[in-house]
Amino acid sequence: MTPEMTPDIVPNLNPELDLVLTREVNAPREILYMCWTTPEHLVHWFVPKPHKVTSCELDVRVGGKCNTTFNVEGNEMQNNGVYLEVVPNEKLVFTDAYTEGWKPAPEPFMTAILTFEDIGGGRTKYTAIARHRNADTAKAHKDMGFYDGWGTVVTQLEEYAQGLKS
Repeated sequence: MTPEMTPDIVPNLNPELDLVLTREVNAPREILYMCWTTPEHLVHWFVPKPHKVTSCELDVRVGGKCNTTFNVEGNEMQNNGVYLEVVPNEKLVFTDAYTEGWKPAPEPFMTAILTFEDIGGGRTKYTAIARHRNADTAKAHKDMGFYDGWGTVVTQLEEYAQGLKS
């Protein structure tokens, strides 16, 4: 990622709508991106343990489906959406506002913006943003444990990615 690209990566952050988690991860961005875009990898780290991903269908292209199903304490939770932007090894944007075929979702929750910035030495500056439609939804997500949950997930991602490093 070139420095001139950085300002455009995540424009217009709004503290009332956007929850942001940034961390330096000890894994190359190519491996992190692969973990986010390959179902057989994503299922190993995507939800805080002991919860599990029970189904994952990814069609990583603009308009392609981004569908996951989780088992959280015996409850199946479907999360279906589409990719809005795909920049290999640099950025993924997906939302649950639409499903495959650009069908509007009845109750959209958020748009996720992920960036992977090479910081050298096989390390990556990883930024995850959950962008919400309104302040109430953002607050609800924060109160549900966004920082703890997404923080746990990035730790699991880092541990899993380190096992893939060659």
